[in-house]
Amino acid sequence: MTVSRTVCLGFLAVITVGTLLLMMPFSTSSGTWNDPIVALFTATSAVCVTGLAVVDTGTDFSFWGQLCILLLAQIGGLGYMTSTTFLIMLVGRKFNLRQKIAIQQTLDRPGMQGSAQVIRSIIATTMIFEITGIFLLIPAFVPDFGWSQGLWLAIFHSISAWNNAGFSLFSDSLIGYQSSLLVVFTITMLIIFGGIGYQVILEIYLWVRDRLLNKTTAFVFSLDFKVACSTTLILLFIGTFAFLSIEIKNQETFGLLTLPAQLLAAWFQSVTTRTAGFNSIDVSQMTTAGLFITIALMFIGASPSGTGGGIKTTTLRVLTSCTKSILQGKEEVLLYERKIAISLILKAVGVLVGSVAMVLLSTILISLTDPELNFIQLLFEVVSAFATVGLSTGITSSVSVPAKLILIVTMYVGRVGVLLLMAAVLGDPRPSRIHYPEENLLVG
Repeated sequence: MTVSRTVCLGFLAVITVGTLLLMMPFSTSSGTWNDPIVALFTATSAVCVTGLAVVDTGTDFSFWGQLCILLLAQIGGLGYMTSTTFLIMLVGRKFNLRQKIAIQQTLDRPGMQGSAQVIRSIIATTMIFEITGIFLLIPAFVPDFGWSQGLWLAIFHSISAWNNAGFSLFSDSLIGYQSSLLVVFTITMLIIFGGIGYQVILEIYLWVRDRLLNKTTAFVFSLDFKVACSTTLILLFIGTFAFLSIEIKNQETFGLLTLPAQLLAAWFQSVTTRTAGFNSIDVSQMTTAGLFITIALMFIGASPSGTGGGIKTTTLRVLTSCTKSILQGKEEVLLYERKIAISLILKAVGVLVGSVAMVLLSTILISLTDPELNFIQLLFEVVSAFATVGLSTGITSSVSVPAKLILIVTMYVGRVGVLLLMAAVLGDPRPSRIHYPEENLLVG
């Protein structure tokens, strides 16, 4: 079985197990059997670290149901191969060749050596950030809910934020804490570092270590680091400025807030659109312009090897650099004085075309099953599902069963990736020895 099929089937297996667990009476607050569609939708949303919900997570699920959702989000955030590899390591088994190849391709590593060490580093990084988030959130939640409930809220929201899952135990997500500097700072930092990718965090650690050791040789950051960090910072700044400018007069979102609270809300909204799914304002009350900006940021998403979705920041930079090269009359695509390979450009184009096609198909199908839905709300919901964001204008629970099933498929495709899913269905591509002659074609 190919690696792509292993990953795709692995996610389906975890979703199936999660669905069965969430159907059980012990998972619901009422103690009765759960609706299979609700269980399937919630399990898919958790494994795909989306956060879209058809019921209130904090009231409709018991503690065990909430714990199940959290574990599914943790597995989904780490990725199927990382999670299963870690379990193999726990029981003391050694990797076979197929597993080493799978880890190499899943983590996009140049070789198979040191895979176990990489997995340990990823797990350690995850635990460090999540535990730090828990300790920072305890002072915010414990005074309001007591130690027992406050500690659980801190644990749940820290893990959910790091994995960009977007599930919250509050009915209004984090609107009640929109002016809390501690909560906003903690959640946004977890979202950013969780979505920026393990490789970037590792390079930051190595750079800090070299500075502390006073090494004379200059530390050289990789192209992945430069592109992911610069693109993330640019998008965060643009998003914060855009939301503040557009929503500042909207009485239902920013208009009635103080200036510091407006800045916090704009910053939080800009961060959460990077596939996190939490919200500190009522998304359904945003202006049309604000919703379109949110859709664009959601579609771009986070960075590769992170816990977020979307087409990824690196894909955006490759495509924009390609456009820049064409406008300048260049025949090479450059990023930070490095030439981008044609294969990467073709992959970026494939990701964009496949993603747009999936969003269009899902939007068309849901518009047929639920013709009464507003177009902007429908498009928002589909992009949120595909980019595994979880933000919603409030229509998730009210759409028909066929529409819910379409959103489930959309979340799954968005999590495993369009190209990976196509490779799983069609088989891994094989290089061809046949070369055809070139010919010009009118484009644009």
